[in-house]
Amino acid sequence: MTELRKIIIDDKEIEVDPAMTLIQACEEAGVEIPRFCYHERLTIAGNCRMCLVEVVGGPPKPAASCAMQVRDLRPGPEGQPPVVKTNSPMVKKAREGVMEFLLINHPLDCPICDQGGECDLQDQAMAYGVDFSRYREPKRAVDNLNLGPLVGTAMTRCISCTRCVRFTTEVAGITQMGQTGRGEDAEITSYLNQTLDSELQGNIIDLCPVGALTSKPYAFTARPWELTKTETIDVMDALGSNIRVDTKGREVMRIIPRNNDGVNEEWLSDKSRFVWDGLRRQRLDRPYVRENGKLRPASWEEALSAAAAAMKGKKVAGLIGDLVPVEAAYALKQLVEGLGGNVECRTDGAKLPAGVRGAYAGTAAIEDLDDAAEILLVGTNPRAEAPVLNARIRKAWLRGANVSMIGEGVDLTYDYTHVGTDRAALADASVNGGVIIVGQGALNELDGEAVLASVFKMAAASGAKVLVLHTAASRVGAMDVNAVTEGGLKAALDGADVIYNIGADEVEIDAGATVIYQGSHGDRGAHRADIILPGAAYVEEQGLFVNTEGRPQLALRAAFPPGEAKENWAILRALSTHLDATQPWDTLIQLRQALVGDVAHLAMVDQVIENEAPSLEDKPLGKGEATFVYAVKDHYLTNPIARASALMAELSANAKARRDQKIAAE
Repeated sequence: MTELRKIIIDDKEIEVDPAMTLIQACEEAGVEIPRFCYHERLTIAGNCRMCLVEVVGGPPKPAASCAMQVRDLRPGPEGQPPVVKTNSPMVKKAREGVMEFLLINHPLDCPICDQGGECDLQDQAMAYGVDFSRYREPKRAVDNLNLGPLVGTAMTRCISCTRCVRFTTEVAGITQMGQTGRGEDAEITSYLNQTLDSELQGNIIDLCPVGALTSKPYAFTARPWELTKTETIDVMDALGSNIRVDTKGREVMRIIPRNNDGVNEEWLSDKSRFVWDGLRRQRLDRPYVRENGKLRPASWEEALSAAAAAMKGKKVAGLIGDLVPVEAAYALKQLVEGLGGNVECRTDGAKLPAGVRGAYAGTAAIEDLDDAAEILLVGTNPRAEAPVLNARIRKAWLRGANVSMIGEGVDLTYDYTHVGTDRAALADASVNGGVIIVGQGALNELDGEAVLASVFKMAAASGAKVLVLHTAASRVGAMDVNAVTEGGLKAALDGADVIYNIGADEVEIDAGATVIYQGSHGDRGAHRADIILPGAAYVEEQGLFVNTEGRPQLALRAAFPPGEAKENWAILRALSTHLDATQPWDTLIQLRQALVGDVAHLAMVDQVIENEAPSLEDKPLGKGEATFVYAVKDHYLTNPIARASALMAELSANAKARRDQKIAAE
């Protein structure tokens, strides 16, 4: 335990860890220090000088509080605690001087700048600046960069805080951005005019304290004070990143991350951030019924009656897609099993054992990666499956963790030991504690159960924890309510006359069965459907989602479904009345009470539930030379909302062009 040190900040005495910087100590004391370049998740640059404070008894000049540690302070002449002043005349004059220098070359773009209203420079110029300028020379101007379709640039506004450079190099693990030149000629630029090749590049928009980096798709569409802000959960991958959805009227205008140290810290993947244009396209906004081979619009009464008529007295199978909240999965299970049918949520064929929570939700928390000395990846490409989790693994690697991988070699933005690609490599692998991350690519083959059993066996022998990295946001929650069929997807669909499909668009359904599709987008599932019931997307209804580590989180409604579309649980409740099997709840709260009554831990919102390590039956692995194939083929096009997005299509095409690009030596 480190011995704490006393320090006096603005006449207030506090005890802090001597390794803390002065800016952190001031935050502990409740004193706000202005800053532009300092960011608690990036290395210290110390180049904006806005965070100057006065150290009493130190040199007769202000000190940069982000670059000086508490242990560097000298005590008073009689051993008194060191004294720091953050609002003395010296500090006030220094900050005004720094602000004046920052504004020397800054253009007066505020009326047309997208950062207006949430700009650190604006706020701090008001709070710490002076109301005049002594600058009479011409202002400098810099060419704008082309960083790709996501990040818009206005580099004349740049104040060289280098946050974007530090983020791309340290967190995202790419080397395209840097700073060249000195003094007045210093500018942030990209290497050989390259565009950014990262799934996390949108975070530099949030990091930029001025309007130099803004969101291209959101540009000139809204001002921050016009937006209604809703805190909710992302479903583009199974990480469950915490997000804020900003809406204007009925439209979602942008999505930005919220801080949650246990899940996504304060980062967000580009797919989650920019997928909102997919919420406007290809939407199902009214029910449809197929007649003479063609779908025609119908009323709700007609569509529900047709669905009920098709289901009565028939063998029914229910499929649960990747973006379905737990309440809808639970309601579908009650409805279909009440009719004597089966439900299945493992639509990708993953061999996840039902009823054994430790086996499908794992025994590790995402935060365990921070302290892990060893990380083994089995059949997973985290950069494509959960980019924010990949950044967390990179953080552990930078701190000294050894990362090993079994699967095809890919660029993960950090170095790893490539153990092999096949089952034989898994059989020979060993770890010494740490975390084993097993992906869906390893579990959806025929020997998935054997792979999972051997991973847990290896973990038990070494004291390692296991993180099962899912690709579907709804999977762990649907497994929690036991929405599964013995024998998996094939057994569930076997002999079914009617298939009730909620948002499962990645499943090929053979001809013959009547398909009732409930979902938000006109994707593959809707093309195969005989009856379409339009449902809400993830930002249009309240719902529980359980993330890949087993943490239940509550998504809140930010907008309303378009046209006649309804919330998913409400459609099932209405259908149950037509089937003369009325479900015993009239509101979402009543449904949630029934759900928590059956599965108590779902009430533990935002808590990681500790799972016991499962004891799974040993089964023989498949052929030794059988390679692990990754579950995600195209990161940007994994679900109906992303496939409806024009921007995701562009990003997917750009990524493919980059992969296919020939190197000069070829």
